[in-house]
Amino acid sequence: MDKPSRIIISSKQSNRAASLPGAFIFSAKDIPVGTSSKYRQDAWDIYARLAFPSVGDDAWRRTDLRSLPADQFHLPSPGDKRDLPPVPKGLQKPLVSSRHGGRVILTPWGTQAELDPQLERMGVIFTDLVTAEIKHPELVKAMAGQIVRAEEGKFAALASTLAQTGIVLYVPKGINIAQPLQSIHWSPGADLAHISHILVWVDEGASVTYSHESSSPNQKATSLNTGIVEIRVGSGANLQFIEMQTLGNNAWNFGHERIRVEKNGNLEWVIGAVGSRLTKNFSEVDLVGEGATAKVSGFYFTDGDQHLDYDTQQNHLVPNTSSDLLFKGALCGKSRSIWQGMIYVAPGAQKTDGYQANRNLVLSSDSRADSIPGLEILADDVRCTHGATVGKLDDEPLFYLQSRGIPRQVAEQMLVEGFFDPIMQRIPFPGVRERFQQVISRKMRTARN
Repeated sequence: MDKPSRIIISSKQSNRAASLPGAFIFSAKDIPVGTSSKYRQDAWDIYARLAFPSVGDDAWRRTDLRSLPADQFHLPSPGDKRDLPPVPKGLQKPLVSSRHGGRVILTPWGTQAELDPQLERMGVIFTDLVTAEIKHPELVKAMAGQIVRAEEGKFAALASTLAQTGIVLYVPKGINIAQPLQSIHWSPGADLAHISHILVWVDEGASVTYSHESSSPNQKATSLNTGIVEIRVGSGANLQFIEMQTLGNNAWNFGHERIRVEKNGNLEWVIGAVGSRLTKNFSEVDLVGEGATAKVSGFYFTDGDQHLDYDTQQNHLVPNTSSDLLFKGALCGKSRSIWQGMIYVAPGAQKTDGYQANRNLVLSSDSRADSIPGLEILADDVRCTHGATVGKLDDEPLFYLQSRGIPRQVAEQMLVEGFFDPIMQRIPFPGVRERFQQVISRKMRTARN
């Protein structure tokens, strides 16, 4: 049984126009020409009629976009490519292993793609969206808009229409890829709109580990990042998906992501969010086949004036499925985090096992964490639990460490690392854990200065 996608449309459009940010200056002329032109044009029609989200919409009531300079953003052009900083070498280091089976780097000035020739001979496709539309049009047509619909919101429609870059990954039936695949979306530039679309299909009985990072430099000028992630995990397939967001301090970031897991499929999804000025992200798992399982682990650490808003949903649509979600975050400065989670159990989806938890550590009196778990259960033979906490560093263990001669700053960092340890234990990749440890150290230094 399918649950309808969440459609985010306000019924108060005419009454709140004065409070909205300026309109984006994109037009139908910006729609890329290619094999998916009809899909994009249909999405444009939806984009044109959808209202801009506001605090009057339930999903957006804690994220105010009135200061978004929408009318400043423009799509990258050849003139914008001059003097943009190159992709940092540290960003290109594999997150999951010492080497990779393939890598795609997306930048405003072009794409760099490589794939192990042996994988290519086995039928694996791993390339950028533009190339895939030319070389594999039927595959793109079969994937785009099938899991995330343009009607789901203004930014979903925008990405469906104007995505100029993105990733297409297809792993054929029964293919097990030993070496991880990696992609990087590097998005520098003042007032540029970086719009992407990621399409992944791990076919029946296949297996792959895939990491993707969205990143940009810190800069005074603003930028826009918005995109869609559509992933299908086929029957008996396995996907380990590592997603990092390390955008610069003035990036506005919006995303709609959904992963569909079919019969006996298995998903491990790691989400790390430490960058951007403001992020609003919808991250969902649809368990559509019996025996499907999903494990989602989220890490975030905010400082300064950062605002991160994550909306997660675990949809159990058939019997005998399980999901396990744990998000942990720490906050410094005047930052704010919002996590809103929902476990949905469809009628007849018996023997569901669902768990979700969100834990927050507030390190500043000026920071704020909102944690809102939820359950919607329409079956009677299930096990679903949730939990949420917001707290500060305990004085007692801090005093204990200091009494043993450990300086206060070191003691505080030790306690923060201990707080995040349950997330670290869920992540089987040393490179990812190392990156998170580096973030903790950097954010703690910033908080002390």
